[in-house]
Amino acid sequence: MSFDYNNYADEFDGIAARFGIAPEEHTINRQAGKRPRKAKKTAQQITADLAETPHAQEGVFRITYKPARYEAIWLQSSLEPFFTQALIEDVLALVKGGKEANVYLCKATPHLHVAYIAAKVYRPRQFRNLRNDKMYREGRELLNSLGLPVKDRDNREMRAVRNKTNFGAELTHVSWLMHEYVTLQRLHALGAAVPLPIGVGDNAILMDFVGAPTRPAPVLHGVTLTEAEAQPLFAEVVRNIELMLQHGMIHGDLSAYNILYWEGKVTLIDFPQVTLSESNHNAYRIFQRDVRRVCECFAMHGVNRDALAIAEDLWERHVRLAPDRTMQDDEG
Repeated sequence: MSFDYNNYADEFDGIAARFGIAPEEHTINRQAGKRPRKAKKTAQQITADLAETPHAQEGVFRITYKPARYEAIWLQSSLEPFFTQALIEDVLALVKGGKEANVYLCKATPHLHVAYIAAKVYRPRQFRNLRNDKMYREGRELLNSLGLPVKDRDNREMRAVRNKTNFGAELTHVSWLMHEYVTLQRLHALGAAVPLPIGVGDNAILMDFVGAPTRPAPVLHGVTLTEAEAQPLFAEVVRNIELMLQHGMIHGDLSAYNILYWEGKVTLIDFPQVTLSESNHNAYRIFQRDVRRVCECFAMHGVNRDALAIAEDLWERHVRLAPDRTMQDDEG
């Protein structure tokens, strides 16, 4: 697939203009379809440009972390609202890079109850590889930037999404992000083992940081446990799976890569693809896959359980829709 340099340049021009970076410093040669011949700026030079913006001069935005060339610009664009809201005062490090989003360690402002915050920042659309989320979005409402449903009567928004315009793609992205934030709010209030959500913007979510500044909590996939250690953790994960199902929710992508382990406790993360159990025809298949992956993970630590039996039991007790009405051939 060829890369559309014209679309890239149009969108990046708008971002760069916000921070006073001259077009000739970054734009791609649209006629030749090539990057400009002049020397590229280093990450330090980009950061220096950002430091000269009015907000930076006022001490609103600070990045101790040294971002890559273009990362500095979309990082500021995504996190600046949280600086102005006095939620974070510095970006200290990149915790995890991903195809869809990066997670950063941020220093919280002194008035908050936590010292450190995790900022999940979605990558710009040019560099992002979002999964095919149609299967998960079935039955979910489109959410706006306030986390409120976009009503069918809002014809412009719904038409843009149906026609897959740029505006529609942005609405879909905001809805994807807001579903994660709203789900975190709801689950935390219900007593689930999830990070406390602290703030949300058009392209980022702030939440409790799990771990220590020098050692972020590892995912369960990278942890070695004894059977005695793993058994209560398995029970806790199943408790969270059941709690979600009781309230009509399925994680949708649960595995050893989306469960953090820290000081003998587990924390479930990554909820943008949360699936509704009674309005999605793929719900049972997705739910069964979550349970199977969790059981496979804990089997590596000596905890052997029947994933199918657990899934069927939980579904029968908490979902009115019979499994055979949503069951399809499972996928890996």
